[in-house]
Amino acid sequence: MQVFSDASAMVASPQRDDLGLRELLETSFSKRNLVPMPAGSQIPLLKDHVWLVVRGMTKLVTSYMSGDEALLGLVGPNEPFGEPLSSVAPYEAITLCDSDLLCLRWDELLDDPCLCRAMLLAMARRYRQSEALLALMGLRRVEERLRGFLELLALHYGQPCEGGTRIGLRLTHQELASSLGTTRVTITRFIGQLRDEGWLLMEPGRFLVVKAKAR
Repeated sequence: MQVFSDASAMVASPQRDDLGLRELLETSFSKRNLVPMPAGSQIPLLKDHVWLVVRGMTKLVTSYMSGDEALLGLVGPNEPFGEPLSSVAPYEAITLCDSDLLCLRWDELLDDPCLCRAMLLAMARRYRQSEALLALMGLRRVEERLRGFLELLALHYGQPCEGGTRIGLRLTHQELASSLGTTRVTITRFIGQLRDEGWLLMEPGRFLVVKAKAR
């Protein structure tokens, strides 16, 4: 277990430095232990507990009787998820890369007005992301859904680089297909088209870069 004792340990989303929540957590939980989890780990969703991503990225998914999987959302640094924040069943949280997480009791949050306010702001960002994902699913053309989804990832979790924005996580073609309600073959075809257009680049390590002058 890694001790959460260094203020520099909290890593904010590349697009915004969430100082309110970040400072509160560093002050209130500086002696807590982080829970390190490797990529692909299923995170236990404990009753009346909320998880907070400190480093890394987690996907929230549900599955159907058919075996298909649907993406409910992505959770990045300084963003919460957990059993008290969802009524979907089944509900799973899986790390997309090596991650450090912090587990908090729900009553701890409710008893601290300042922490409640900061957590509310973090949940508002999650809510806006969910609305954006729902809006994307309303697009008829898969290419438009894929382009919009990659732009959403670049906006919220991207890092500026030469020629565009690097998406700092790796999603498989199957994960993209499940997120967008289509097939892996279709996603592979449209990713190839976006690369041929020069709108999308592939860096070493299979990181995607969305070009700065896209559309």
